[in-house]
Amino acid sequence: MATIDALSAKTDESLRRGTVRVFIHRLRQNRLGLLGLILVSLVLASAILGPLVIPHDPTRIMVGPRLAPPSFDYLLGTDQLGRDLFSRVIMGGRIPLIVAFASLASSLAVGLALGLLAAFGPSWLDNLLLLFFDTIRSFPGIIFALAIIALLGPSITSVIFVIAITSMPIYARVARTQAQALRSRDYIDAERCMGAGMLRILVVHVVPNMIGPLLILVSMDVPNVIAVEAGLSFLGMGVRPPTPDWGVILADGYNYIQATPWPAIIGTVPIALATLGFTFLGEALRDIFDPKLRKDL
Repeated sequence: MATIDALSAKTDESLRRGTVRVFIHRLRQNRLGLLGLILVSLVLASAILGPLVIPHDPTRIMVGPRLAPPSFDYLLGTDQLGRDLFSRVIMGGRIPLIVAFASLASSLAVGLALGLLAAFGPSWLDNLLLLFFDTIRSFPGIIFALAIIALLGPSITSVIFVIAITSMPIYARVARTQAQALRSRDYIDAERCMGAGMLRILVVHVVPNMIGPLLILVSMDVPNVIAVEAGLSFLGMGVRPPTPDWGVILADGYNYIQATPWPAIIGTVPIALATLGFTFLGEALRDIFDPKLRKDL
């Protein structure tokens, strides 16, 4: 018995290593995906290691001359209050990533639960949930976001709540479709005949077989969330000054663009690089793990 268990463990380990090797090989063949991985790694590294590499306090006023161009002392120049733009750009990447991961994780969890409920529940509940999803999606995204934030007040929590609510119906509909396709499979019927409860069927058989496409959709939605968060902060409906944020940096640069274009350019570049990085990486993951999803999208 011990020999069989050891052989089984070695086989599983070999399969895992083979899967990792295949993934690395396919990712290396996808040049845009590899570029996306590099950009995403740089964004994550700068957000995590930011306090160790920034030369100045990003919120300290009058560190240097106001609206100064890039120099050896201030690598990306300074803003209208003399704050170091390099430090603010590095630390400003934390807010978009926190908003993206928090909002998408919560919308995925709620959407998955509601999608399973719609697929395995009674028909009247399915119709009611579909009406709820369509109602949320019928509102224009920006108008809905502005209305909610005006009601709750501008903050990171408000932005996370708005993005989570507007993204949830997409994941719920995909989860419902996936669950409806799985519930008629033979192994699900076999589990029911063996006396397995609904909770065991969902946790052991349904969710593991449908979570892949949902995670791919999440990875492809990260750049959209980063752009929405930056846009709301640009409009003054997101992060409040003096917290460093890419949207706030862009808004400040736009207000003083006639004096110097540097702050506006420096506020735009990280948003564009992060958006491109997550877009390329998400599309590469989709093509590697679920090529059929490309046709569905």
